[in-house]
Amino acid sequence: MKWNLYAAKCPTRQLLDRISDKWVVLVLSLLEDGPKRFSVLKREIDGISQKMLSQTLRALEQDGLLTRRAFPTVPVTVEYELTTLGRSLNTAMAPVVEWATTNMSRVLKARDTFRKKPD
Repeated sequence: MKWNLYAAKCPTRQLLDRISDKWVVLVLSLLEDGPKRFSVLKREIDGISQKMLSQTLRALEQDGLLTRRAFPTVPVTVEYELTTLGRSLNTAMAPVVEWATTNMSRVLKARDTFRKKPD
């Protein structure tokens, strides 16, 4: 089937919305090096709430981008790991993440110039 992301009801729009979310990019990037526990992800991603991290992880699991594994400990230990599909998305996103970090100074300069423009 050929998907048309310009069609209002095409599911690719939902997927693009999901993968363009900043929390998704950060979670997937952290999982690139291997499985991580919820508490580690929460600690590493400055500014993310527990609720938002839970929602993001659940959505990524639903889309087949990561797996959730619970260990029978007290309290239960939960670990998240990228799937093959998740790794392929990380490979595709890596140049965008690199572009953002490489060009941030230029973007900040452009924003500053824009703010100083007379109306």
